[in-house]
Amino acid sequence: MTIRRKKVLFIAEAVTLAHVGRMLSLSQALDRAGFEVMVACDPRYQGATGSTTLPLTDIHTIPSQQFFNALDKGTPIYQVQDLIRYVEEDRALIQSFKPDVIVGDFRLSLSASARLEKIPYITLSNAYWSPYADIDYLVPDIPATRLLGVTIAQKLFDWVRPIAFAQHATAINRMLRHFNLPECKRDLRVAYTQADYTLYSDLPELVPTKLLPDNHRFIGPVQWAPNVPRPPWWESIPANKPIVYVNLGSSGHGKLLPEVLETLDEMPITVIAASAGRVELKHLASNEFVADFLPGDQAVKLASLVICNGGSPTCYQALAAGKPLIGIPINLDQYLNMSLMSRAGTGILIRSGKHTHREIKVATNQLLQDAQYSIKAQNIQQHILNCNPGLVLTKLIDQL
Repeated sequence: MTIRRKKVLFIAEAVTLAHVGRMLSLSQALDRAGFEVMVACDPRYQGATGSTTLPLTDIHTIPSQQFFNALDKGTPIYQVQDLIRYVEEDRALIQSFKPDVIVGDFRLSLSASARLEKIPYITLSNAYWSPYADIDYLVPDIPATRLLGVTIAQKLFDWVRPIAFAQHATAINRMLRHFNLPECKRDLRVAYTQADYTLYSDLPELVPTKLLPDNHRFIGPVQWAPNVPRPPWWESIPANKPIVYVNLGSSGHGKLLPEVLETLDEMPITVIAASAGRVELKHLASNEFVADFLPGDQAVKLASLVICNGGSPTCYQALAAGKPLIGIPINLDQYLNMSLMSRAGTGILIRSGKHTHREIKVATNQLLQDAQYSIKAQNIQQHILNCNPGLVLTKLIDQL
């Protein structure tokens, strides 16, 4: 008698590479565990994801620039018509693949699609977006910050944040209403995490929560690195000086990487950097090595220090190797994550809207010379080594 394999559909919202990478990582774990998997995402990051034996299918995601522009302005990312179109695409795919379970990463339409198709839905999120997170909310680099300064903008942000979070949930509730489904609480954090089960790609040691319900669970950081070849210069990287790995991600401002490299080019270090294909670098110093994409899991092992945009994927990648980091965040997601990393003593947060060459240079020297940052990063490394997100997801789906 042949036992039918459980079918799991993974859907990633490809506004950034991180969402795609986490779905690929978890789907690989379930594929090895004997599940039949399908991964749906926009093909825009094919150059970064490299080859895979997993079955992939295309699904539409709004342009990344629309996402970045909304984050820069602090305005809602999606219009209701975007989400309604998503639901229609989701449902066509669900009806075709006929999954037993759906796993999504920032695919907000699935809160409607999965319910309409009556399929259990698991969403992957970061715990700092949880309505149960017990954290402070740093004001990101929005127009008010640039106009009024950080101190005044923070006070204004604290006052208007509940209103803004309600506004960000409006399009999602209009989508739910369009399909005659119950609306959620008018709070971005609730809208981002509503599902049958919500899994947090974080460590509870870094993100404090309170009154967490049983269907909200920490599974540990989902690790992923692009399956891309090492660049030709990899084997010739000098090992006689500290190595600094710079990766500002697919959501970083293009001008930030050249500024960081300019700061580091005269320091007694070696720099390896990934540009994510977002900026053309015409003039590199002799101590700098750059490629569009790098195998980040290998790069962090070489490095003494990691400089990133403060987002969770590269931060956890660095901490998984026990390396301290400098985060230069741009949007609220990155500020929330990096503020928690800084509070844990594993790195330094530098505001992207206020950064200076001197500030980056001082922070780099501080992390290279002060062993306490490395010690705290190595303490977090031990927690990460005890995590197995794929196994947690496998057990949960077996229970379902």
